Amino acid sequence: MATVTFDHVTKKYAADVTAVDDLQLEIEDGEFLVLVGPSGCGKTTALRCVAGLEDITAGRLLIGDRVVNHVPSKDRNIAMVFQSYALYPHMTVYDNLAFGLKLLKTDKQEIKRRVQEAARVLDLERLLDRKPKALSGGQRQRVALGRAIVREPAAFLMDEPLSNLDAKLRVQTRAEILRLQQRLGVTTIYVTHDQVEAMTMGERIAVMSNGVLQQVGPPPVLYDNPVNVFVAAFIGSPAMNFATAKAEDGGLRFGTSRLELGGKPAQVAEHRQGKDLVIGFRPEDLQLDGQGGSNAIHLTAKVDVVEYLGHEELLHAQAEGTEILALVPSDKKVRMGDEVKFAVLYDKLHLFDPETEERVV
Repeated sequence: MATVTFDHVTKKYAADVTAVDDLQLEIEDGEFLVLVGPSGCGKTTALRCVAGLEDITAGRLLIGDRVVNHVPSKDRNIAMVFQSYALYPHMTVYDNLAFGLKLLKTDKQEIKRRVQEAARVLDLERLLDRKPKALSGGQRQRVALGRAIVREPAAFLMDEPLSNLDAKLRVQTRAEILRLQQRLGVTTIYVTHDQVEAMTMGERIAVMSNGVLQQVGPPPVLYDNPVNVFVAAFIGSPAMNFATAKAEDGGLRFGTSRLELGGKPAQVAEHRQGKDLVIGFRPEDLQLDGQGGSNAIHLTAKVDVVEYLGHEELLHAQAEGTEILALVPSDKKVRMGDEVKFAVLYDKLHLFDPETEERVV
């Protein structure tokens, strides 16, 4: 096991194409860190740099206290699990698990011990004589994980390993990976574009956009205190609502409505008198029927779509020409066409600078 450190790492493919831009990040020994972001944000490139599959343009990459910029992939003591299972179809599960160790000329008895241990941990013991075509998608993914485990590496690198699974199996395998990582205690870097995976799996999450690290921290920190509009919009499902309003006498002018403010939001509005602000609030923080009293902003909206989700309903509504989403209990019995009053508590309200998109409250 070891730490993994990105020390001002930059990866360029051409003079004008920067995939990873001055990345500074340290993954602690035994930590499960998730790199998350949209397609093309640089998360997979960063992972491939750790694996030795991409050369670094600038900066240093350390595994433990060893700089590995020019160390071949096979000598980095890491194991990678890809989106595709990449199993050898003509080999049994046992031979697939053992193949990497055979290439390293590991002793046969040691290979047998490691394969049997990995099979026991992943519940593959009864499948060792089968070939990949006789396995389900979840079983194939467990074999791919097992191939990494037998290496007994300093770090696991996982590149969207659940993308090929259906929704139910994805949830199940997600839990298996977490239990496995906690049991083995191996440093793990997990790449995904799915923020739900990131929120449920990561001890810390590193959010990337256009090759730049936006924010890193535990899931609750990113959810409650996003540093900018990008992180606020990316973390959370359904996504955060945004609207533009003008600061006015310690409150906000939102279309024809006056939003009264208190606490820190009021102080910001007072300081930015006459200037625009981007207000953000999460669908689950919208309360119906004017709840929240004097400690909340109040919005009137007209509901045009209701999505029934069982114990909750997702409301699509229009407020001052802006569409907002609200996640409310289904026992409220809201219907299409209803005019409703929403409240958002001041401590659930986020304010951003419209020019820099950075959070001010």
